[in-house]
Amino acid sequence: MAELHVGGEAGFDGFLRQRSSRLWRAAWLLTGDSQHAEDLVQTALVKTYGKYNSMNDDDHFEAYVRKTIYRTFCSWWRRRSWRGECAVAEPREDSGGHETSPELSVDVARALDELPRMQRSVVVLRYFEDRPVSEVAELLGISQGTVKSYAHRACESLRGSLHMTTQED
Repeated sequence: MAELHVGGEAGFDGFLRQRSSRLWRAAWLLTGDSQHAEDLVQTALVKTYGKYNSMNDDDHFEAYVRKTIYRTFCSWWRRRSWRGECAVAEPREDSGGHETSPELSVDVARALDELPRMQRSVVVLRYFEDRPVSEVAELLGISQGTVKSYAHRACESLRGSLHMTTQED
């Protein structure tokens, strides 16, 4: 059930307390860098703050902020030659209920960092955020066929990544 929110600054602060770690994680998966993820989330929140009171519930507002995060990320690397660096620390506590080792988190981050930016964006949206192809296409401003193509190429690259191969002791 969607959580209704209380308008005003107190409601927005509550939203941040409850949802900021998930927003940061999505940004971290896109950028591969803790500081860039913070910047991306803060930029998206500044852009969306004025709409908070007009949204019906926190779930809708979170979706709006996430969409702004993805579009801002795309605009950053289209506008300039910004390049995120691979994160060396594991992401924050909200792991979506999955148990992962720190080594695996670093391996995934390194493997994602090796992907071209659009392929990484598609992987994050499709497989980490579990979004349908049509929604990924809309968020990134590309066709559904391009999403499928990027996803296929990214999966092929990830399969061959040295960081993702298992080492037997």
